[in-house]
Amino acid sequence: MSAQVESSSKAWSYLGHQVHCVSSPPQDDSQNPALLLVHGFGASTDHWRHNIPTLSKTHEVHALDLLGFGRSSKPGELSYGGALWRDQVVAYVKERIGRPTVLIGNSLGGYAALAAGSALGNHVAGVVLLNAAGYFSEDKRPSKSFWQKLRRNLGGGFLKDPLIQRLIFENLRKPSTIRRTLNQVYIDKTNVDDYLVESIRRPSLDPGAFQVFRSVFDPGGPQGQPLDELFKDLNAPVLLLWGNRDPWMNAPGKRATFMRYAQAATEVVLDAGHCPHDEVPEQVNDALLNWLQKNL
Repeated sequence: MSAQVESSSKAWSYLGHQVHCVSSPPQDDSQNPALLLVHGFGASTDHWRHNIPTLSKTHEVHALDLLGFGRSSKPGELSYGGALWRDQVVAYVKERIGRPTVLIGNSLGGYAALAAGSALGNHVAGVVLLNAAGYFSEDKRPSKSFWQKLRRNLGGGFLKDPLIQRLIFENLRKPSTIRRTLNQVYIDKTNVDDYLVESIRRPSLDPGAFQVFRSVFDPGGPQGQPLDELFKDLNAPVLLLWGNRDPWMNAPGKRATFMRYAQAATEVVLDAGHCPHDEVPEQVNDALLNWLQKNL
C-alpha cells in the first residue's frame, strides 16, 4: 500500500482561484528553514507522499498544486507557463510561509522553483532541483526543449485540430496510458502503483482540465526565461539531484550544462528516472537532509 501524506490542507487562493496546498509542522523544536515542494507536469502534492513524512520530522514542510494541476483550479482564461507558476510560488512563500524557504521542485516544478528563487531575493534559503525542466540560452535547436520531448513522448506531434487534441487527451488520461507512461520514466517500477495512477487520473476529470492541456501543449508552449539567466539572479545554495537514467531529459548531458551555470552547486546522482523523489525516496530524502544540514 502506498504511503499517505500526513499533513493538513488549508484553503489558499491565488489570482482569485483556489489552490490546494498541504503543510506539516516539524516534529521537533528546531529552527530549520521551511521547505516548499513543487510537483512536475501532471502530478500534484500526492507525488510527495514518500517525502513529506520524513522531511517534516525536522522541517516545516509545505506543498502546493500549481494552478491547472492536481486539486487546484483549472481556469480556462489563464496563460499557463513559467511566469504564472513562478509568481504563484513567490506569492505562497510570502503569504503563507513568511520566512526564508528552501524551494524543492521536480521537472516543471523544478523550473518553477528556480524561477521563484531568482525572484524571491532574501526570502529564498536554497533551491533543490530534481531533473528540472527548462532550457539554456545556448540551446539553439527546438528539439532540445523539454516541452518538445514531452509532447513527442506523450502524444506525438500535436495537431491544431481540436477534435484530434481531444482524442489524444482522452487517451492520455486512461489509467492504462498513465501507467504505461510512468513505466517509461521510472527505472524501478515498484512505486508505480494504483495510488499514483489515480492521483494523476483524477485531476484530468475536472472541468477545465482539457483547456489546460491544450494551453500547455500548444506548439508555442510554455518556455519561460532561460535557466542560465535564472541562475545568474539566484543568491542561494543549490542542490542538483539527478535521476541519471531519465529518458526525457538526457540527464548526463544536462548535468554538465547545469554545473557550468551553477558552479557552486552540490550535485547528487542517483540510479533512477525522471521522478527520483518518488522512485527512490529514501535516497532522495537522505541526500536532501544531508545537504540541508551542511549548507543551511
